[in-house]
Amino acid sequence: MIDFTVAIRTYNGASNLPSLLDHLQTQMKTNGVCWEVLIVDNNSTDSTAEIIQQYQRHWQGEAPLRAVLERKQGAAIARRRAIEEAQGKWVGFIDDDAVPTPTWVQDAFDFAESRPKIGAFSGQIIPEYESEPLPSFDRIAYHMPVMMLPEQFCYRQYPKRGYPEGVGLVIRRDVWLEYVPERQMIQGPVKSGFALKGEEVESLSHIRRTEWEIWYNGKMAVIHRIPTRRLERGYLLNFFRIIGLSQHRFRMLRLKPWERPLFFPLFIANDVRRIVQHYVKYRSVLGTDIAADCEWRLALYRLMSPVYIWSNLLKNREVAPDSGDRHINAT
Repeated sequence: MIDFTVAIRTYNGASNLPSLLDHLQTQMKTNGVCWEVLIVDNNSTDSTAEIIQQYQRHWQGEAPLRAVLERKQGAAIARRRAIEEAQGKWVGFIDDDAVPTPTWVQDAFDFAESRPKIGAFSGQIIPEYESEPLPSFDRIAYHMPVMMLPEQFCYRQYPKRGYPEGVGLVIRRDVWLEYVPERQMIQGPVKSGFALKGEEVESLSHIRRTEWEIWYNGKMAVIHRIPTRRLERGYLLNFFRIIGLSQHRFRMLRLKPWERPLFFPLFIANDVRRIVQHYVKYRSVLGTDIAADCEWRLALYRLMSPVYIWSNLLKNREVAPDSGDRHINAT
């Protein structure tokens, strides 16, 4: 029986995958944990498939390496495919632009088994910047995501802290299959761009409404490599636009159906208040301060998000997802 699956979603990850797989091959020997590595190739067009096959031929890791191809593109779709294919009780997601610390598998499994009501958890996300971030970037870095708190806590006890990030997220597989809908509105990265951002938040929102707990474990960590292009002004402004457009969906998921029409006008009024306050506070630096500009973009598109979400619901309500996919290698 497999205890733990390390799941990797990759799209055109030829430049990133080797480092991640090398780190997984050299994980410190786990103490009785039976685990596997599963790659979901999200229909890459570069040499990702060849690299995967090369690693499978020469794999020397403690855990077996498997891979599947998911032709339907989108981070949420690839994550769901990983859950379906995983053989482990626990599924730990590591993006192809991140690498685990040497004891990550052991740390994650020990924490998972220490609390019987855990449904999901994550740990520290330590940034490794390719180039120096712009001034004031630290104020918005947690969106990238960056998370370096050393403590442990249950999100139910600290609701204002939101949800764990998707980088290094660990899920109890049977909980996901029972409570997370097969089709999500928020798809996350599609190819090298975005549809809507925060697919893991939508998934965790369903789990949070159950008796299962969501935790943060500061004793485990992954290193998140952030390339220069993700620190550039154009990328960041689009990134925060996408985050803003996703907010209405997250707000509604936190409420019961009867509460939604009552809270909706309050959300709108609060969004307008935030926009005015932000403009008054930062109007002298808008256009020159990257953090102020990104926060401004987030506030504006948060206000617009209901219309964007509703229009997408109407446009896509008759569209059913297709599942054209095949195994690369199941050994």
